[in-house]
Amino acid sequence: MSAKDENYAGVARPAATPAAARPQERWASDLIVDLLHRYGLPYAALNPGASYRGLHDSIVNYGGDRPVMMLCQHEETAVQIAHGFAKASGKPMVAIVHNLVGLLHSNMAVYYAYIDRAPIFIIGATGPMDESRRRPKIDWIHSAQSQGAAIREYTKWDYQPTSIDGVPEAFARAYSVMMTEPRGPIYMCYDAWLQEQKLERDIALPPERFMAVPTRIAPDPGALARVADMLAEAKRPVILAEYVGREPQGFDALVRLAETLGAPVYDLNLRLNFPGCHPLNLSMSKDIFRDADLVLGLDVRDWERPTTALTSATRELVSLLPPDCRWIDIGFGDLNISAWAMDYQRLLYAEQRILADTMLAVPALTNLLAERVRNDATLASRVKSRSDATAQRHHALRAKWAQEAKQDWDASPITLPRLASEVWEAIRGEDWVLSAGTLEDWTRKLWDFDRPYRHAGKSLGTATQFGISLGVALAHREAGRLVVDMQPDGDLMFDAGALWVAAKHRIPMLVVMYNNRAYFNDWEHQIRMARLRGTPVERAHIGMDLDDPAPDFATLARSMGWHAEGPIEHPGDIAGALARAVARVKAGQPALIDTITQKR
Repeated sequence: MSAKDENYAGVARPAATPAAARPQERWASDLIVDLLHRYGLPYAALNPGASYRGLHDSIVNYGGDRPVMMLCQHEETAVQIAHGFAKASGKPMVAIVHNLVGLLHSNMAVYYAYIDRAPIFIIGATGPMDESRRRPKIDWIHSAQSQGAAIREYTKWDYQPTSIDGVPEAFARAYSVMMTEPRGPIYMCYDAWLQEQKLERDIALPPERFMAVPTRIAPDPGALARVADMLAEAKRPVILAEYVGREPQGFDALVRLAETLGAPVYDLNLRLNFPGCHPLNLSMSKDIFRDADLVLGLDVRDWERPTTALTSATRELVSLLPPDCRWIDIGFGDLNISAWAMDYQRLLYAEQRILADTMLAVPALTNLLAERVRNDATLASRVKSRSDATAQRHHALRAKWAQEAKQDWDASPITLPRLASEVWEAIRGEDWVLSAGTLEDWTRKLWDFDRPYRHAGKSLGTATQFGISLGVALAHREAGRLVVDMQPDGDLMFDAGALWVAAKHRIPMLVVMYNNRAYFNDWEHQIRMARLRGTPVERAHIGMDLDDPAPDFATLARSMGWHAEGPIEHPGDIAGALARAVARVKAGQPALIDTITQKR
């Protein structure tokens, strides 16, 4: 961090604290810190709690403030920061939650991390389980039998070691389970009294040569060869991708596969799987499925939404695919399927199913296809013809969107295409990252997502976007990238206190409010109900609007150490405000621009 952010907006760094001094005696919680160091976990987001006061002291003094502790106002925020960090970096970080109550606070964030396959090492505490060591009342009401049961249905594993000897093995297993694909959160619960015991003898850590995570799942060679044959025979194949881009090599591998096959790619955007301006990208055109004769799903669960037409009010689904279209599924299948959450979605009756990590399967499949193309002139000609036709459709769509973006250019409230265009002009010369919020896909239509780290993946449910964006910005902080969050107003209202976290921990990011003063996604549903039932559309906003009074996000952000401007209602004022905000972010200060947008 540069010196010029030492004292911005009247927010000075805290006075220097005494250097950590390792105590002469060792404590059981020191062993947990040894493990956090051994496994290289850099940050721990937390809301304080007495149940892990032993661990807290060990991190600060025995561990020399490593992992770096990040104070949050709510446990959901702590878990969301770890979620965003994992999405953006591919590496896990720690979230620490206090006892039963902190765990329950974190519940929704844990669930979203699970369905988004984010590896988070969640540390909790409980008890003491020894009744004789419990403080009256508080230690009783904050403890539970089998505390991990509260989130067991949507974590990959949870465990509570019963002795200090069990801590290293449980930690090693938890890390391995968390990082084995498909990844996800784990929960390790440490008894409060266990943490606070003196460590009277050395406890062995996992051996240095221990392989922390097993190798990837490789595809069956015979099945992969059959897939190559099916793709080579197909006239109009389409590639559907959801989590292929979870690592940079997946993004690059999918480009090579698509180019080898000459097939259009539909990116579901749970991660950035494919370059937005690549001529084979047809992610915004569901029409490509109407004449497809084969669909290749790569690490996909959500196969149904892009391939069907939905009448939302009546919940009627109509398939866009021809009846004889064939399906191939390569991914993790039913691994990690939950017996509780229905995130597995509707079953895909694929003709060929391969259980494999796409990081291995996609390059291997590309090599098989490349060999067939080299040895078959007819296939090579078909690939080129298909590539050219797809490129024409791609360029026509981009030109159409550019033209549509100019409609109502000077309207107030501001249109989403105008806002997307203004932000793009402000950041296109920077090394930028979009953390979340695609402005109803207008950023994907108008921006150039040319590198795998440009976007961590689409937004999840309300009350998740800002916390996850903080984690994305943290992951890119050392690289000096300009992280942009297109932030809905309703989402930020859930945890406005998290603005303080960015200022406190020097996480520079640009937040551009997509502020329509409403929970409009739900408002739309009420409009549909009104039209279906013949009730007044004019009453659909009741219980949905965020007005009277309208939150003043700029004033709120400034009160927590941010540079902030707004509300901005006239589009001509956006460019200047963005220029000033970008300059502040590059100097190390988070900045927020509150823009008032149309409902849609």
